[in-house]
Amino acid sequence: MSDAPDRRPASASAAPAAPAAPAASAAVAASAAPADRTTGAPAPAPPVSPTHPSARTSDRTSARTAALSRLRPAWADGLDATGLRADALAGLLSALLVLPQAIAFATLAGLPPQHGLYAAVLPCIVAALAGSSRHVVTGPTNANSLALAAMLAPLLPGVAPGSPLWVQTALALTLLVGLLQTATGALRLGAIAHFISPTALLGFSSGAALLIVVHALPDLAGVPASALYGLATAPERLGAALTQAPGALLTGLLTLALAAGLRAWRPRWPFMLIALGAGTAAGALLQAAVARGTLGPAWLLTVLGPLPSAIPPLAWPDLPAARWSELLGAAAALTVVALAQSIAIAKAVAERSGQRIDANREFLGQGLANLAAGVSGGYVSCGSLNRSLPNLEAGARTPLAAVFAGLAVVPLVAFSAPLLAHIPMAAVAGLLVLVGWTLLNPPAWRRLATASRTELAIAALTLLATLFAPLAQAVLIGSALSLGAYLQRTARPALRSMGFDRAAEPRRFVVLDEARLLAAHTLPECPQLKLLRMEGSVWFGATAHVADRLQALRDAAPGQRHLLVMTKSMNFVDVAGSALWGQELQTRRARGGDLWFHRPRPDVLAQWRRDGLLARLGTDHVFSDKREALAAIVPRLDPAVCAGCSVRLFAECAQRPGAAPMPEI
Repeated sequence: MSDAPDRRPASASAAPAAPAAPAASAAVAASAAPADRTTGAPAPAPPVSPTHPSARTSDRTSARTAALSRLRPAWADGLDATGLRADALAGLLSALLVLPQAIAFATLAGLPPQHGLYAAVLPCIVAALAGSSRHVVTGPTNANSLALAAMLAPLLPGVAPGSPLWVQTALALTLLVGLLQTATGALRLGAIAHFISPTALLGFSSGAALLIVVHALPDLAGVPASALYGLATAPERLGAALTQAPGALLTGLLTLALAAGLRAWRPRWPFMLIALGAGTAAGALLQAAVARGTLGPAWLLTVLGPLPSAIPPLAWPDLPAARWSELLGAAAALTVVALAQSIAIAKAVAERSGQRIDANREFLGQGLANLAAGVSGGYVSCGSLNRSLPNLEAGARTPLAAVFAGLAVVPLVAFSAPLLAHIPMAAVAGLLVLVGWTLLNPPAWRRLATASRTELAIAALTLLATLFAPLAQAVLIGSALSLGAYLQRTARPALRSMGFDRAAEPRRFVVLDEARLLAAHTLPECPQLKLLRMEGSVWFGATAHVADRLQALRDAAPGQRHLLVMTKSMNFVDVAGSALWGQELQTRRARGGDLWFHRPRPDVLAQWRRDGLLARLGTDHVFSDKREALAAIVPRLDPAVCAGCSVRLFAECAQRPGAAPMPEI
């Protein structure tokens, strides 16, 4: 009997299964599940407990995937081979443009030329990857260079520019600027950038465009700036340019014309790079002709010349700890200068590209870039207009263009120095003149002239400030002017008398002053109740204007002792504004009238609750509907006046002494 086969179902005869090993997968568990007896299909697997190791592993994987997706920048989604090629070409152009600029700007700061190249490598890469703008190229600028030299001179009396102490102090100052900028971005103080108005940006960008042209013209003409911008007359200047350096002028104009033509007819081509190559080739031909004696010495060109090594040295600034605290004031000033320039340039470029700028992230990116500059031999850097606009015009699509630009500087200097040394400065100047011209934006000036004379004046003053004041101050001046114009407008909110256009239905509320100007028919006002619409916030700067208007209304119609204010458009009141309405309430009640409000906003009511005005006024004096307001106010009017009144403006007047019914509104 013991050998007889066991005919029980296999599931019943089998021994209980051992618990699954921790490494077992859910798929294995599902395959081992018993089959459904009616359909033969596998029974659904039991749910996995949240504490099961496989569930915890899945949660960790999902968390890592979510974290990686958050780190992935938005611009990476549309990246393709065409975009990478466009970015690479634009980056190469930016790297070529920065070579002469970096050397010149480092000299302005009193630093050896290689420090300008260092500032164009790591800071450019870090700012592109950590910042917000897709097109801003970070590096040395003329404004930062001059500001740095101006800050270092009083801190280091008697120290020669370019000396080791000067260089190490500049590096330490750059690190402090980076720390302050990073803190500004991390604390999300980038909202200050929203106070740079589009009008100020137009003036700033146009002024910067003129500055680019002004600084490029001497190299384009091949003559010193003193000869081009001196006291000589225009014909003498033109004659000097034509006779002293005709080769430079020809090369620069050829580069400019080719770049402008390709930009107009083949905008998708790397027109700036092509034009720069053509200008270099033309310059080489002219130099060869001078060497053979075919052309005279006047046709010689100023070229870029030999370049120092661009490999950044990684080192901490060698400065005594006691000296760091002395640099905080200068670092704060430089932080303002650099951030103002960076955000202004980022917003100016964004106006042309249509991108939305995150000011906090832009500040953070600039701060990290200057931290990188301080430990890699660079100096205070920010967004460069001379490189950002060419980067955009050259077809850059993502921040990888700036990354390519930073990476390209080192090999360009290391492996292409003999070739790059022959790039004519006139060819570079021709490209910068084109960039300046495209930045002027005459259509925007024409639109502004039509839209607002005040805004036009602000833009013009900002342009002048950009030309004759430091760039950071120009941005602040333009923003201050825009803010002042805004405060002036908001300090005079409109108080409009309201009434009805007809007695019969349908009828509507109309602004009496506007209707009378248009000679439209309106009904006379109620002799006891003034209807007023408040348009604008009542803050401390506006209280004088509002008080004067309320006084004028009381003087013009002493019998209108009651006032109903429609406050849907009164967006905000501060303590001073609330006090003004409290004074009006006191004045009205002292004269036997009262004050009423229709649809004040929740924030306004909250302020009135906090300062006690709502308690003095009474909640029964605040209405959400005009019908309810009139139904409550009209019965409180003086019946003696109503008995002799022929206006009968409201439906409720039908219930007043001596009145005929009027249509309801």
